[in-house]
Amino acid sequence: MLSEILKDYHIILASASPRRQQFFRDLGVPFEIRLKEVEEIYPERLRGSDIPDYLAQLKALPFRDELREKEILITSDTIVWHLGRALGKPRSREEALDMLRSLSGKDHKVITSVCFTTKHLQKTVNSVTRVYFDHLTEDEMAYYTDTFKPYDKAGAYGIQEWIGLTGIRKIEGSYFNVVGLPVHLVYHTLQTLIGHEPEK
Repeated sequence: MLSEILKDYHIILASASPRRQQFFRDLGVPFEIRLKEVEEIYPERLRGSDIPDYLAQLKALPFRDELREKEILITSDTIVWHLGRALGKPRSREEALDMLRSLSGKDHKVITSVCFTTKHLQKTVNSVTRVYFDHLTEDEMAYYTDTFKPYDKAGAYGIQEWIGLTGIRKIEGSYFNVVGLPVHLVYHTLQTLIGHEPEK
């Protein structure tokens, strides 16, 4: 199992997200949470998966000079890609409602990138899930925003919350990717990554 493969390695998760932290606990992999502030700004020319790829790698930069042998740093970023633009985390109630209005009755892509960094190499992978929303009423959007306050979620919603139960009619791809981490991809990438690490 993965815990056995990683027994000689130290996993560092650079994420304050309780959802991502829980996923690693569920994987049964011991890890340390280590956080550094990063200004999440990306070049305007980037589109789609290039955006979270760039941001996941950007979040790894402050750690590069301090990583030791047998340490694996994991950073990640999620965006909602809709109508040719990235929807990040809403900064206000009105911005959250505007995002939900835009998503209502349409489909969009949730893209999560995960960057694995060691002292010797870096690998970035991403997962794309298409999400289809039913039409949402103003009352439904206001209830969700006021009750669940989704200001820490890209696109102003959490699929695991009330709005996912009532407003999402189908998805194509990984459910866990929409929650915030493509766990299957992390699992398999960690397995292959160990084979590329130099022996010490």
